Amino acid sequence: EAPPETRSGRSAALRARMEEQLLGARFRYLNQQLYTGSSRDAARLFRTDPAAFHLYHRGFERQVRRWPERPVQRIVRYLRRRPASLVVADFGCGDCTLAASVRNQVHCFDLVPLCPRVTVCDMAEVPLAAESVDVAVFCLALMGTNLQEILEEANRVLKLGGTLLVAEVASRFEDTRAFLKAMAHLGFRTVSKDLSSSYFYLLEFAKTGPARPGPASRLRLRPCLYKRR
Repeated sequence: EAPPETRSGRSAALRARMEEQLLGARFRYLNQQLYTGSSRDAARLFRTDPAAFHLYHRGFERQVRRWPERPVQRIVRYLRRRPASLVVADFGCGDCTLAASVRNQVHCFDLVPLCPRVTVCDMAEVPLAAESVDVAVFCLALMGTNLQEILEEANRVLKLGGTLLVAEVASRFEDTRAFLKAMAHLGFRTVSKDLSSSYFYLLEFAKTGPARPGPASRLRLRPCLYKRR
């Protein structure tokens, strides 16, 4: 029979594995809800269960830590090369890494406040005046089935000629050319695209005017769903 300390160690390890499996299952469930429902559905979900957002963020961070580079750091470097006077809106800001890393004024929006700088809101309805920001950022944050509504909101708050930065998981793009064409329908001209990473794409757009009326056909991104490991 194993000594008590050995049995205790095995029990603790088993308990830790079980907790990890439960957390993983909960993260996958929440992730699926975010990608298969609208931004309003997500806002309601986390309004009724704020702790779920913290759990989701932990799972999300665990996934991104495996990447050789974090997309938010690319965006930080981009903004550090631009004037600090530019006003930024960070849609889906998470823990406000972007705001903490640049000298610009950054409006931080998300569904739950992971830090005091966050304004809680639906990403399709942010409390900013029209044409009030120079740069809008979506860093791994284009979730929900109402993508057009969310991107039209980014268009609304951006000044004419302002910059939209989108960093998204590479596997979500089923047809990048069609996506860029749909963005033109929403009033955004493609300035640059970095498709070199197998983990994420970084796209830069400039606002050319208001979105055209009607649906932007082929504005589609695959849901980013994680399999059980």
